[in-house]
Amino acid sequence: MANIKSQIKRNKQNEKRRLRNRLYRSSTRTAVKKARLAIAEESKKEAQTTILEAVTHLDKAAQKGAIHKKNAARRKSRLMKHLATQKK
Repeated sequence: MANIKSQIKRNKQNEKRRLRNRLYRSSTRTAVKKARLAIAEESKKEAQTTILEAVTHLDKAAQKGAIHKKNAARRKSRLMKHLATQKK
Protein backbone atom coordinates (compact mmCIF):
# COMPACT_ATOMS: atom_id res chain seq x y z
CA MET A 1 0.00 0.00 0.00
CA ALA A 2 1.24 3.45 -0.88
CA ASN A 3 2.17 5.96 1.81
CA ILE A 4 2.41 9.00 -0.43
CA LYS A 5 -0.81 10.97 -0.76
CA SER A 6 -0.51 11.53 -4.50
CA GLN A 7 0.13 7.83 -5.10
CA ILE A 8 -2.93 6.89 -3.03
CA LYS A 9 -5.01 9.19 -5.23
CA ARG A 10 -3.42 7.77 -8.37
CA ASN A 11 -4.28 4.22 -7.23
CA LYS A 12 -7.93 5.22 -6.72
CA GLN A 13 -8.07 6.79 -10.18
CA ASN A 14 -6.47 3.74 -11.78
CA GLU A 15 -9.00 1.44 -10.13
CA LYS A 16 -11.93 3.54 -11.35
CA ARG A 17 -10.54 3.58 -14.89
CA ARG A 18 -9.84 -0.16 -14.81
CA LEU A 19 -13.44 -0.92 -13.90
CA ARG A 20 -14.82 1.48 -16.51
CA ASN A 21 -12.55 0.05 -19.23
CA ARG A 22 -13.56 -3.47 -18.27
CA LEU A 23 -17.21 -2.60 -18.97
CA TYR A 24 -16.37 -1.25 -22.42
CA ARG A 25 -14.18 -4.24 -23.29
CA SER A 26 -16.69 -6.83 -22.12
CA SER A 27 -19.61 -5.23 -23.95
CA THR A 28 -17.43 -5.06 -27.06
CA ARG A 29 -16.53 -8.75 -26.80
CA THR A 30 -20.19 -9.67 -26.37
CA ALA A 31 -21.25 -7.61 -29.39
CA VAL A 32 -18.52 -9.12 -31.57
CA LYS A 33 -19.47 -12.63 -30.46
CA LYS A 34 -23.14 -11.98 -31.30
CA ALA A 35 -22.13 -10.62 -34.70
CA ARG A 36 -20.05 -13.70 -35.50
CA LEU A 37 -22.94 -15.98 -34.50
CA ALA A 38 -25.34 -13.93 -36.60
CA ILE A 39 -23.06 -14.23 -39.62
CA ALA A 40 -22.93 -18.00 -39.21
CA GLU A 41 -26.64 -18.57 -38.58
CA GLU A 42 -28.74 -15.74 -40.02
CA SER A 43 -29.25 -14.09 -43.38
CA LYS A 44 -26.90 -11.36 -44.55
CA LYS A 45 -29.44 -8.58 -43.86
CA GLU A 46 -29.94 -9.59 -40.24
CA ALA A 47 -26.24 -10.15 -39.75
CA GLN A 48 -25.48 -6.65 -41.02
CA THR A 49 -27.52 -5.06 -38.24
CA THR A 50 -25.68 -7.00 -35.55
CA ILE A 51 -22.35 -6.13 -37.19
CA LEU A 52 -23.25 -2.44 -37.16
CA GLU A 53 -23.99 -2.75 -33.44
CA ALA A 54 -20.62 -4.42 -32.87
CA VAL A 55 -18.89 -1.69 -34.87
CA THR A 56 -20.56 0.91 -32.67
CA HIS A 57 -19.30 -0.85 -29.55
CA LEU A 58 -15.80 -1.09 -30.97
CA ASP A 59 -15.75 2.59 -31.90
CA LYS A 60 -17.00 3.59 -28.46
CA ALA A 61 -14.36 1.48 -26.71
CA ALA A 62 -11.64 2.98 -28.90
CA GLN A 63 -12.94 6.49 -28.30
CA LYS A 64 -12.91 5.98 -24.54
CA GLY A 65 -9.42 4.49 -24.64
CA ALA A 66 -10.40 1.03 -23.43
CA ILE A 67 -8.83 -0.46 -26.57
CA HIS A 68 -6.43 1.03 -29.11
CA LYS A 69 -8.01 2.59 -32.20
CA LYS A 70 -6.05 0.34 -34.53
CA ASN A 71 -7.20 -2.68 -32.55
CA ALA A 72 -10.80 -1.58 -33.12
CA ALA A 73 -10.12 -1.01 -36.82
CA ARG A 74 -8.59 -4.47 -37.17
CA ARG A 75 -11.55 -6.14 -35.49
CA LYS A 76 -14.05 -4.23 -37.62
CA SER A 77 -12.15 -5.18 -40.75
CA ARG A 78 -12.17 -8.85 -39.80
CA LEU A 79 -15.91 -8.76 -39.10
CA MET A 80 -16.63 -7.18 -42.47
CA LYS A 81 -14.36 -9.65 -44.22
CA HIS A 82 -16.09 -12.53 -42.45
CA LEU A 83 -19.48 -11.21 -43.56
CA ALA A 84 -18.32 -10.81 -47.16
CA THR A 85 -17.09 -14.42 -47.38
CA GLN A 86 -20.38 -15.90 -46.13
CA LYS A 87 -22.53 -17.53 -48.83
CA LYS A 88 -26.03 -16.72 -47.55
